[in-house]
Amino acid sequence: MGRMTEDESAPSPAERRARTTGARMSALARLPVFFALQGRRVALAGGSEAAAWKAELLSAAGAEVVVFALEPCEDLAALAAAPPGGPIRLVARGWTPDDLASAALAIGAIEDDAEGERFARAARDRGVPVNVVDKPAFCDFAFGAIVNRSPLVVGISTDGAAPVFGQAVRAKIEAVIPQGFRRWAEAARGWRPAVAALALSHQGRRRFWERFTEAALETPEAGPSPELREDLLARAEAERVEAPRGSVALVGAGPGDPELLTLKAVRVLQSADVVLYDDLVAPAVLDVARREAKKMLVGKTGYKPSCKQDDINALMVSLAKQGKRVVRLKGGDPMVFGRAGEEISAARAAGIPVEVVPGISAAQGAASRLAVSLTHRDHARRLQFITAHARDGKLPRDLDWQALADPAATTVVYMPQRTWGELAERAMAAGLDPHVPALAVFSATRPEEFRVVATVSTLKDKLDTAVADKSAAGKAVGPCLILFGHAMGEAAVFAAEVGDEAQAARG
Repeated sequence: MGRMTEDESAPSPAERRARTTGARMSALARLPVFFALQGRRVALAGGSEAAAWKAELLSAAGAEVVVFALEPCEDLAALAAAPPGGPIRLVARGWTPDDLASAALAIGAIEDDAEGERFARAARDRGVPVNVVDKPAFCDFAFGAIVNRSPLVVGISTDGAAPVFGQAVRAKIEAVIPQGFRRWAEAARGWRPAVAALALSHQGRRRFWERFTEAALETPEAGPSPELREDLLARAEAERVEAPRGSVALVGAGPGDPELLTLKAVRVLQSADVVLYDDLVAPAVLDVARREAKKMLVGKTGYKPSCKQDDINALMVSLAKQGKRVVRLKGGDPMVFGRAGEEISAARAAGIPVEVVPGISAAQGAASRLAVSLTHRDHARRLQFITAHARDGKLPRDLDWQALADPAATTVVYMPQRTWGELAERAMAAGLDPHVPALAVFSATRPEEFRVVATVSTLKDKLDTAVADKSAAGKAVGPCLILFGHAMGEAAVFAAEVGDEAQAARG
């Protein structure tokens, strides 16, 4: 629900510039390429079971497979008699270098290393991509595990590191991709000429296929109907003559762990044209967004140069008026301490449709990692969220100190680090028991999460020490959240028992 903002956790200017350019693809062990083989000749050397499997795969892809083997196995002979796709021709002799000339691919099911090396060299000398089965050193490409819903095909590769693992991943994907997707993919191929005839903009084409995809996901086994085709084409035609209409979605990014994103958040991110994101959105969450989407850092930080809220509102509205689907991505949940109200008002005032996608709050994330309930029949019958950071960066003047001193409440303090000492002193002066358990959680749910466990009266000193130690070690502390109340007692015990890096201490 809440969004954590802490000055000390803000990226440097260089980091901000780097993140504004958007996420970059990490290194790939192999380039996944789907090779068109329809009607093209492939040279295959070898007559083993491995050769038979490769011949079947290549034929299924439409290749004209020429197999050079003195003694082809029974499976190869059977495949040649009844190929699944392109023809398979058996040549009863060993291969020669000239057999590989002008082939689309050269495949060697060859046991002997020396022969495998000669085969690879002969293919490369003739400019033919080569694969020698189970000999990565002689391969220009690899065959991955396949999920076949052709024309929808999924390939999985481990770069030869763990074929069994790759097969297990394939089995997982097989289980979640309906067989009916084959019909939807076939329909998409058949509908493309009609879509092209509409002469839609890039954005219009994308929206057509997004609606198609939504229908496929809703009724995967039913298959596309003629009525759906006409409806989607009619909607695309109507929108073609109208000005494109943009939209704004305020999306909760959760506390940091990308696995805590909601399914709807993932769907909205993957259909975005532009993502305006805060400093505290984890890079792993940003990676979920559509790769083609423009990603712009608009984070607000205290006491450092940052975007003004009015500028963020204006940018969001301007982009939406250009017909773009704008995602305003916020840490935690956008509706608590995330200035969502101002952004919703700006969008509505401009006549732009606005949607809110809730996220898991930092408080929920922190509590779940500690396996502690924020409410408890015996200790906490009330839960309250407050911010310790007003517009001027100081402690808000209108906090309800009697409520903060309530022994039957759990209190979650957002943006607390600069003002916690004053907040704790004033709450204790209002009657808060100084021995109430208190925890500071940094970077909740992220790999670098750490905690400081103490009591209301001792937390400030321990917090200062922990932050100083982190800084001395050259480590960023990340966004901070403080939770206090008797319900946190179990969390303090847990943190101490597991040897929390958080300088676990009680009292």
